Amino acid sequence: MNQEVKKGITVTVLGRDLELSMLSSALVEGMGAVRYRDACGIKTLSGESWLFDYGVLVSWGVSEDDRQQIVSQISEVVVEGKGSVPMEQYAWQVAEGEAFAVLHDLLTLPSDDTLVKLALSHAFAQSAKVMYFEDLALGVINQTADIPNQLAATGKIPLTRKAVSQTRGSLLSTINDINLHFGLLDTPEFFWDYPELESLYVRLAKYLDLQQRIEILGKKLATLQNMLDMLAEEQHHKHAAFLEWIIIILIAVDIAIYFF
Repeated sequence: MNQEVKKGITVTVLGRDLELSMLSSALVEGMGAVRYRDACGIKTLSGESWLFDYGVLVSWGVSEDDRQQIVSQISEVVVEGKGSVPMEQYAWQVAEGEAFAVLHDLLTLPSDDTLVKLALSHAFAQSAKVMYFEDLALGVINQTADIPNQLAATGKIPLTRKAVSQTRGSLLSTINDINLHFGLLDTPEFFWDYPELESLYVRLAKYLDLQQRIEILGKKLATLQNMLDMLAEEQHHKHAAFLEWIIIILIAVDIAIYFF
């Protein structure tokens, strides 16, 4: 068995997604990147990175200077970039002839093949994107955490109609992104071309609890949506009642003017 020294894997969430119309000139022309469906491969002297269309960069054995240079060069194509870029760190080694294994954030690869790293990068990227949405959901949860208690104590909704509508819009956008835009619930299309590598992706996705985290996140968002829908409905009734009183008052004034 020939086993190489451990190296580092860095998973970086750059932002919401990438401006694909500008991506080709920034990467393919400017950095010699290679396109594989929804990912671009970028090679440096220290290692290789995979940039995914939904704003995640997975770097294998890349020095911090090289990684920062990549991030800087693609900053203009990042949509809703994050000021403080969240990162996750893992380690990997190659053991020729051994089966793929992952334990305590250490991956043992059967070979140093580029496509093997890309297959595993899909799981890392999806996991990081779920973490991004988990943070968004946590922000909404923190904003609305006191609403049930205040509603029970005072009988009044502590948010304006505009605030409720804005929060619902943000929540619906997040749900739409998870279910439709980023395809986090689906196996990446890359494995249509390389089905023999899908088992590696499945193993790592299971290790990262990807499916379970997506399901838990979906339940949290559904609970928030139900609460916000209820608040919106309640405010709609109040607004309708207010308009009814205005109409009643106007009719009463009209009758008073007619008789007096």
